[in-house]
Amino acid sequence: MKNNQTMEKYFDLINNETLKCYELAQRARAKGHDPTKSVEVPLAKNMAERVVGIISNVAPQIKDSGVVARIIELEQLYGVQDWRVALILAEEVAAEKFCKFENKNQAMEVGIRIGLAYLTVGVVASPLEGFVKMEIKKRNDGKDYMAIYYSGPIRSAGGTASSASVIIADYIRKKAGLDVFDPTELEIKRMVTEIHDYHDKVTNLQYHPTDEELEFLIKRIPVQITGDPSEKFEVSNYKDLERMGTNKLRNGVALVIAECISLKAPKVWKQLSKWGSGFGLEHWKFIKDFVELQQKLKAKSKEKEASDELLAPDFSYIKDIVAGRPVLTHPLRVGGFRLRYGRCRNSGFSTDAINPATMVILKKYIAVGTQLKTERPGKSTVIAVCDRLEGPIVRLASGDVLLLNTEEEAKKHVSKIEEVIFLGDLLISYGDFLNRAHKLVPCGYNEEWHREELRKTGDSGVSKFLENPYQFVSAKESIELSKRLSVPLHPRYTYHWKDITITQLKTLIEWYTKKVASEDSVILPFSYSLVNDVEDKDPKRVLELLGVPHQVVSKEHVIISGDDGAAFSYCMDRLLDIEVQPNLNVLEILNKAVDIIVKDKSGTFIGARMGRPEKAKMRKLTGSPHMLFPVGSEGGKMRDFQAALVKGRVSADFPLRYCIKCDKKCVYDLCIDCGGISQQQYYCRQCDETSPKKCELHGDGVNYKFQQIDINKIFLDAIKKIGFDKYPKMIKGVRGMSNTNKEFEHFVKGVIRSKYNLFVNKDGTIRYDMTEMPLTHFKPCEIRTSVEKLKELGYDKDIYGKDVVDDDQIIELRCQDVILPACHNSLEEPSDDVLLRITKFIDELLVGLYGLEGYYNLKSKDELIGHLIVAMSPHTSAGIVGRVIGFSNTQGFLAHPLFHSIMRRDCDGDEACVILLLDVLLNFSRKFLPNHRGVTQDAPLVLTSCLIPKEVDDMVFDMDIVSSYPLELYYLAQDYKLPVEIKIKRLGDTLNTPEQYEGLMFTHDTTRIDQGVTCSAYKSIPSMMEKVRGQMEIAEQLRAVDEADVARLVIERHFMRDIKGNLRKFGMQEFRCVECNAKFRRPPLIGSCTVCHGKLLFTIAEGSIVKYLAPSLELVERYDLPVYLKQVLELTKMRIESIFGKDDEKQEALAKWF
Repeated sequence: MKNNQTMEKYFDLINNETLKCYELAQRARAKGHDPTKSVEVPLAKNMAERVVGIISNVAPQIKDSGVVARIIELEQLYGVQDWRVALILAEEVAAEKFCKFENKNQAMEVGIRIGLAYLTVGVVASPLEGFVKMEIKKRNDGKDYMAIYYSGPIRSAGGTASSASVIIADYIRKKAGLDVFDPTELEIKRMVTEIHDYHDKVTNLQYHPTDEELEFLIKRIPVQITGDPSEKFEVSNYKDLERMGTNKLRNGVALVIAECISLKAPKVWKQLSKWGSGFGLEHWKFIKDFVELQQKLKAKSKEKEASDELLAPDFSYIKDIVAGRPVLTHPLRVGGFRLRYGRCRNSGFSTDAINPATMVILKKYIAVGTQLKTERPGKSTVIAVCDRLEGPIVRLASGDVLLLNTEEEAKKHVSKIEEVIFLGDLLISYGDFLNRAHKLVPCGYNEEWHREELRKTGDSGVSKFLENPYQFVSAKESIELSKRLSVPLHPRYTYHWKDITITQLKTLIEWYTKKVASEDSVILPFSYSLVNDVEDKDPKRVLELLGVPHQVVSKEHVIISGDDGAAFSYCMDRLLDIEVQPNLNVLEILNKAVDIIVKDKSGTFIGARMGRPEKAKMRKLTGSPHMLFPVGSEGGKMRDFQAALVKGRVSADFPLRYCIKCDKKCVYDLCIDCGGISQQQYYCRQCDETSPKKCELHGDGVNYKFQQIDINKIFLDAIKKIGFDKYPKMIKGVRGMSNTNKEFEHFVKGVIRSKYNLFVNKDGTIRYDMTEMPLTHFKPCEIRTSVEKLKELGYDKDIYGKDVVDDDQIIELRCQDVILPACHNSLEEPSDDVLLRITKFIDELLVGLYGLEGYYNLKSKDELIGHLIVAMSPHTSAGIVGRVIGFSNTQGFLAHPLFHSIMRRDCDGDEACVILLLDVLLNFSRKFLPNHRGVTQDAPLVLTSCLIPKEVDDMVFDMDIVSSYPLELYYLAQDYKLPVEIKIKRLGDTLNTPEQYEGLMFTHDTTRIDQGVTCSAYKSIPSMMEKVRGQMEIAEQLRAVDEADVARLVIERHFMRDIKGNLRKFGMQEFRCVECNAKFRRPPLIGSCTVCHGKLLFTIAEGSIVKYLAPSLELVERYDLPVYLKQVLELTKMRIESIFGKDDEKQEALAKWF
């Protein structure tokens, strides 16, 4: 498929600028001031090159071996991301068709790795870190079988790809003529027990299979799934089994069997059932039997919980509650978030939207970018803002009930709110339901649904509503329209009739008979009866539950004025004479009484609680170092080179280098004195000698040694190089390097970073982390970029094909353009400030260290527009080049869904980082990375400069891209049908066409994407006590939340675990030196630090144990929680007092906390 000329020009521009940066970085690296003399990040044009680029880090011989061409050839035969491509490729690599390996084992290992890399689109680190190794072991009958070792990082591959890696390994096993694994009964029981122990002692598995499921799988999987020990806990039973290799728990085993094969079995069988027999995988038919077993077990479980409900509440999202983060809706609770189908230009792809007024009335705990844990359709979402949605309905202290549809209205009334009766809409896209295979559920009647009902009539008089369904319409006009066209009453005048009972309706009718006639209002007498309130028969309360806005005047009258009065009286007048039938619900009774159609306003309410707050900040390692240069113990607890300069030395492991010309030891590859290339030397620990070659006697030797260096000389050389008259007050390094050869950065880099208050990451780069959020369209006014500058960048037309002349026009975002956070309300530095300083750091580095000209030469933040960055998400090993086109007043990383997807992410609360492209190319080195498993996760081992949609993670293909949903969707949802039963255009439908890059649409617009709250109050509240206080105040205000249940969960899930955990740690704690931070399991006999003679302190203090005790006891009393919970707390209190004693003078009134 050929791109149109605009997109070709766009990709050429990015690629040319990328190559320009590569050329400059290569010239700089050639100077010899870095661990290698060339740029260490290869550039990949497509997925095939990414796959090879990732795997070449452990198998360099596959580079230029013909693998890339073979991938492209196989894709033409089977399709992109097809499992069969991975199988054939893996088998051919294992058979050494492209290149030779040291032995057959290594060939098979690399085959498995490259197959898994292909299925994970060459982005994640799982092929390098998650799959550890392959071994050939002996069966009980002496034949050979294959054992594959997994570790924790396999999680980043996802359950489906991880499951497929087992099939790839088995395919290679079969081709190699190896037999199947033959587990004994004891080995099966050991693995079953291990998985249960991992779930109970380490972390909750996403899917926890039963014994029957586990035994079924372990008996039949043809290869042994094993791994190295990863946890401190031992398996509780079946120990000392030879072929298990360890008694410790192994995370790789638990994850692959439980969360991958068990959970994803239906998806695995869906693939194998199509082509498995053609690839000799008939023996995997047991997966079909396993799926049937799962269905059978689930059916039994459902029989036990027999229910007539079409939709059951799901409590899983609320179980892992965090203290201080409010619960917003209990599962399916009336009054919570009302489901609304649609996708805003800043939502979809696991991001949902709410009205900005909802953010305000939730005490600003929820902001743009805040994560919510939700009941359905997925586990979590990020919150965006959309002012087309219905806002909250609240009751004020005066008794007035208001619908707050704007941020301004919410701010005006927030301090007077007594109860939030309805929380407002939650906009969820059809694509998210489709991707999760979650059945459609009814939504409340809304403006988009009403528009489609009007469209269906074909009446020419409704065109204005088709163009703008959100425009004002009077109650009178709405009723006349409903009568004339037989369409439902407008949603603005549709109330929550289905939510009240027959008894409440009768009470309301009786009260309505006492109304006072008025031309434009309904005036009702206000009276309060405790008996009626207790019995849920208070008519004023019924009016509130219906969501009818009204005012209380002088505590004598309730007035429903204006259009609400007209709509309410129209319905009530017709209910006066109808006989109430007890077998019908109130909505059905109303529809029998009136001569128009009234729909259900409520639909489905979605449970939710707050997850992680939004994030936008510079990444800092422990200690916030400016450079990867050892400061040793001389740097003190601050790891500051100023302290080391006073002592004149640094003691740490340093590489062994020697300048032959000067006849002295060197620190850098280039001698400080003469500028010549130093010689690498080796140290033999057994001989305790250093020489230019490895020890001939022992064949051993490392190229580093613990030694003292003259730090003053290095410091003065750095200052001289960059011509500093003054140097920063604090320059921080690291205690020591943990990489294989103890490689470190040039000191100059740290001095310049310190000057600009920048901090280094473990790989030598500077990173800015942000919450990922999707954006398909933007307005110039939202991103602080002028129309003129956008035209320079190629944005000359809006989505309607008009020339861009106004900063309020809607423009479609290109797939590699990004908008970074610069929120003025944030507690952290905005990205534009940080990136501007990074450009200055790089320019000074190019001039001072490398002797080249500066590249950026920027004077203001606006000049950052158009420059290139590299974006990466956690657990991945590939970066994608992007172009900065603006900055938003949010804390979100706003980018095209395709851009997020190539980072193997949806936008459900995860974060990603950006690095300036030249920073990556100049300063990244794999040699800096620590020498332990998992380290290549989050390292840019390969870069992609051109985004090809068919090669990104396929989750994004389910995102809908239409301007409106058909009427059929709403009716299918009424019947709880599956989303596959309706065809709505998706991004996946546009692959290999010009539409894959342009022409996306959205169902809901919003005035601005940065409305509402942009910084969560949770982040600015200083103490946990105040956060919990806010959490409980919100719970008390929200009708959809059971505050007593929230209090119970906070105690059980957070406070009690913290108290008991710290109490247990107190008895096992270490002792810490206040001067050098050295830690001791037991206090030395001399009573002070053995390193620096500093004072020793406890690492666990009494305060950390008792901090949540008083709040927990108060919550128990305040909310009348179960006696058992109170007794557990009292016993814990007694245990604490038995250790620390009880000081009466220190006791405070528990009520003071609230």
